Amino acid sequence: MIEITNVSKTFTLHNQGAAVIEVLTGVTLSVRPGECVALTGASGAGKSTLMRMIYGNYRAQAGSIRIGGTDLVQAEPREIICLRRDQLGYVSQFLRVVPRVPTLEVVAEPLRAVGVSAAEAEARARALLERLNIPERLWALSPTTFSGGEQQRVNIARGFAHRYPAMLLDEPTASLDAANREVVLSLIEDAKARGAAIVGIFHDEAARARVCDREIDVGRFTPARAA
Repeated sequence: MIEITNVSKTFTLHNQGAAVIEVLTGVTLSVRPGECVALTGASGAGKSTLMRMIYGNYRAQAGSIRIGGTDLVQAEPREIICLRRDQLGYVSQFLRVVPRVPTLEVVAEPLRAVGVSAAEAEARARALLERLNIPERLWALSPTTFSGGEQQRVNIARGFAHRYPAMLLDEPTASLDAANREVVLSLIEDAKARGAAIVGIFHDEAARARVCDREIDVGRFTPARAA
């Protein structure tokens, strides 16, 4: 489902004489349906950069990143938008939503975007918010007013609302208490069981051991280590 072949990434520092920094080179990996692959490596190895390339936020300089039939390296912006709507979910560490939109609508929105009825989308959103222990009295409020932990759980609910064939998870259990950590791990296990291909960053070693099938050390694709 996710196929990455010989991908390279550089950054140009325009405020430093247009110096070019090579960040990743020759990245090659695949993730099958129902598999969860963890990206590992020291801080600065390029884990987050690779995740952003898979999501289409950063464009690679070479190679291909295929999700389904779409190559994000060559895709037009409208193709990337459609891919994110239908096939590729992303649970980041931070919740970014339009202010004043109620939490229930925030979580239901990805379902509405793919044509799910309002009633069904709301029912799925309610079930996820309840499962993630967000009190019902908060569902009509904007999550921008919530605590950091509550925002993280709303973000997870939104990310798992639509049953995406491919998912990216950036530290999904960070800063969660034991009960909510267990809920998130079970959501990941459910997604694997239905055939989702998942790439994640997990600094929580126990969580990584439980839900991840393989680990990829991104450091081996950094030019300094490859030399």
